[in-house]
Amino acid sequence: MTPAVSASSGLSWFGRTEAWLDDRGKGAWIAAMVLGFIFFWPIGLALLAYMIWSKRMFSGSCAKWKNNGHVRGVKFKSSGNTAFDAYKTETLRRLQDEQDAFEAFLERLRAAKDKSEFDQFMEDRAKSAKSDDGSAEPA
Repeated sequence: MTPAVSASSGLSWFGRTEAWLDDRGKGAWIAAMVLGFIFFWPIGLALLAYMIWSKRMFSGSCAKWKNNGHVRGVKFKSSGNTAFDAYKTETLRRLQDEQDAFEAFLERLRAAKDKSEFDQFMEDRAKSAKSDDGSAEPA
């Protein structure tokens, strides 16, 4: 038995199964889901919903990369050349800063688009309210 599973022996069968699948990684979750679809489709659907709801489907992709100022939390082994290692670290830090700036730019762009669409909606709504008021008055 693996350490995580033995430590969770006080859990229910569901908790033990969840810990066992977590120990084996995302592939085990996907295999369990596919087998669930093959044998009885509601089980596969339930596993898929659980994986999405509990964020197991997406864990390990982007969330673990940012870590207290480290370059995406990745620790590279040293090449033996300190000048190259410093260059590599600085380049990766600069690229991370550029990515963060680009993501902030995209967020501002989305916010500006949302604002313009909302302003257009309010303008159209005001026009339709004026036309409704004008048509309701007798001539």
